Amino acid sequence: MKKGSIVFALTCLSVLLIVFVMHLPVEAQVIRLKYANFIPPSHKNAVHSEQFCKEIEKRTGGRVKIIYLATGTFVSAPQIYDSTIKGICDIGHSATAYSAGRFPLSEALDLPLGSTSGIQATRLANAFYKKFKPKELDETKLLYFHAPGPGLFHTKKVVSGIDDIKGMRIKANASSAKVIKAVGGSPVTMPISETYDALQKGLVDGIALNTDTLKSLKYADHIHCTLENTGVAYTTALFVVMNKEKWNQLPPDIQNIFEQVSQEYAEKMGQAWDEADLEAKSYAIKKGHKFVPASKEQVAKAHEKMKPIMDEYLQRMKAKNLPGEEALKFCEDWLRANP
Repeated sequence: MKKGSIVFALTCLSVLLIVFVMHLPVEAQVIRLKYANFIPPSHKNAVHSEQFCKEIEKRTGGRVKIIYLATGTFVSAPQIYDSTIKGICDIGHSATAYSAGRFPLSEALDLPLGSTSGIQATRLANAFYKKFKPKELDETKLLYFHAPGPGLFHTKKVVSGIDDIKGMRIKANASSAKVIKAVGGSPVTMPISETYDALQKGLVDGIALNTDTLKSLKYADHIHCTLENTGVAYTTALFVVMNKEKWNQLPPDIQNIFEQVSQEYAEKMGQAWDEADLEAKSYAIKKGHKFVPASKEQVAKAHEKMKPIMDEYLQRMKAKNLPGEEALKFCEDWLRANP
């Protein structure tokens, strides 16, 4: 064979090899990601989180596969955000409250604003992010926020109103401790994992959490009353974020799929919180639990007690040169316009 023919044949072979590689099955080009969650597998929102991963795989035709890691099995809740930044996990699901001071402007979402449902709080959180794009979240790609229903007072003994919380020892977290103090209660900070035993042993007199926990965490075993006064209602902003470098490496069409699915699942998560609250309420009533409604006057009175918390937030934001007044006004106006 002549030298020219050999060169031609090798060139053709190289072209064919390149074409072959380009047309290898999608499996050989799969983008593999790790999703770290902290919510127990049996919870509705954990189920939706896993479904989110499957939906991404489905809509990308298998080009993306996400390994779902539930209940802090990979990294603990307080470590999830930093682990996402560092690439230990590629997608992280946790709460801003687990990193006190890390997300200052976004703390507006955890204030006792008086939200009445999970879907309302979820929509507010995403509208807030769209409006302000807080720089505190710039180290990751925010896929979406969601939030549970209103955080209320649930007590071991039956009470008639907010004034009865005075002097009670109430399980607290970073968001609720200030609310408890504002109505004269004594906040007791402890991990959620220790709360059931604390209720059982009488170490605390109640909790300030969303109603869902009466069933999902079995607190109705020892809690017998809920004050349905949304004047003290706070929530906890939960985020689903992605490692910035991994996000930037995704092809544009896959980024679009992530955006679409994230928008859909923000709604699913908010609705799931409300479904969980309703199921917990029904569950608790069957156990003899009493739900004490509040009049408009009682709600207004409770809301008035929350003003020092709002003022303290504004002072902190001013010291950090952040638009706290604008952020708080946006939240309050949004809730009034979207009951």
